[in-house]
Amino acid sequence: MKNAIEVNGISKSYGKVKALSDVSFTVGRGEVFGLIGPDGAGKTSLYRILCTLLLPDTGIAAIDGFDVVRQMQQIRKRVGYMPGKFSLYQDLTVEENLRFFATLFGTTVDEGYDSIKATYSQIERFKNRRAGALSGGMKQKLALSCALIHSPSVLFLDEPTTGVDPVSRKEFWEMLSTLKERDITILASTPYLDEVRCCDRVAFLDHGQIRGIGTPEHILTEFSDIFTPQRRQFRDEAPQSLTDAPDGKSPAAPTNDNVIEVEHLVKAFGTFHAVDDISFTVKRGEIFGFLGANGAGKTTAMHILTGLNQPTSGTGRVAGYDVRTEYEQIKKHIGYMSQKFSLYDDLTVAENIRLFAGIYGMKDREIARKTDELLERLRFTEHKNDLVASLPMGWKQKLAFSVAIFHEPGVVFLDEPTGGVDPATRQQFWDLIYDAAQRGITVFVTTHYMDEAEYCDRISIMVDGKIKAIGTPEALKKEFNQPDMDHVFTHLARQATRSSD
Repeated sequence: MKNAIEVNGISKSYGKVKALSDVSFTVGRGEVFGLIGPDGAGKTSLYRILCTLLLPDTGIAAIDGFDVVRQMQQIRKRVGYMPGKFSLYQDLTVEENLRFFATLFGTTVDEGYDSIKATYSQIERFKNRRAGALSGGMKQKLALSCALIHSPSVLFLDEPTTGVDPVSRKEFWEMLSTLKERDITILASTPYLDEVRCCDRVAFLDHGQIRGIGTPEHILTEFSDIFTPQRRQFRDEAPQSLTDAPDGKSPAAPTNDNVIEVEHLVKAFGTFHAVDDISFTVKRGEIFGFLGANGAGKTTAMHILTGLNQPTSGTGRVAGYDVRTEYEQIKKHIGYMSQKFSLYDDLTVAENIRLFAGIYGMKDREIARKTDELLERLRFTEHKNDLVASLPMGWKQKLAFSVAIFHEPGVVFLDEPTGGVDPATRQQFWDLIYDAAQRGITVFVTTHYMDEAEYCDRISIMVDGKIKAIGTPEALKKEFNQPDMDHVFTHLARQATRSSD
């Protein structure tokens, strides 16, 4: 049989919302086929139909010649699935997760070991560690091992690398290339353009419809306005102090112009130094990129700067407050937005705004006035009573960022705020970031998108708990003789000597 996956006229609706509309395509045996498109395009619904977890309204689909409606049991023996939001039990150990998935498919770890050896051997030494304690890259490898334990012929991957650093993502796709050599068919969705280019062919799914199928370069070129939108000039120039030095690095600045000041900061857990003697400053109105591979220490450092943890030694001040003694004041005078949690889905747009404004101590009259202004600026006025859960991802992003700076903080911390979001929506989000910076709000941002690193005024890159490089994007590319920030990051991250776990 030539085709491993056949989809013909599949449609699926949820009430008035049409998730899929007359979708048709085929995937050849042993092909790596990409399914790309914005959030809400219908990708996950299609995955669930093909994995026999959801019934289509109309149309037919087959996996290895077996019908997804009439022959579910045969298909489930032949497919592996890594969903975007859940694939591991965080409270079970590595070995317990693997054993559980093997049992589900009527096999054992010993019987399926040859199928997962190349991947699992890299994490087997952590077999007694709980999955929730693993780094993003290690979770990836475990999830892939669990999906392969029963030797499937077709593998479905729904944005498997979201939130994972560039080096770990490259390693993951190298593992996928070895599966292709074993004639395993792979259907993968991803928001990362470098991963899109690793596919043999891709289908662009938008608003439930296939808009194009072809090679990655053909689709990315045909729909360049969506996948590679022209980078706008966000502002005429960086803050003056960032352009004074001839090498592009920030010179020493007067203390009263620094919103963040860190000197010899250390955070130790026993003998392990997650943060190992780092020093830097961030100026008012600056967009500062805080980069590092999973396990490099950047999350621990950010927790200290946001008042969620205290350092073992060293000093730091954020918005004028000491990170060791005034962390409660820090929490009141900063904004914070994370990838994992920013809004309450079961509250309306207006209720979320009111809740967070109240947490930050704003007065009712000011909240009412600024809420109306914000809703009008975001063009959300007609949606103020909509539940946040009903909003598209791009809308949620804009709202979450706007709520984080609603009280006009001196600095806002953004922890991977655009993870898993399509390029056009990410560009719109960065418009908001630059608007905030123009108003004098300092933006401290972590990201795994290296094109976003290019948008920052300055960047630091952490490796093994230390800051290995700091400067403007242009200065760092020149210093390390690399063509772009992706190459700079990879060059430094691969010098790490400690395990990310």
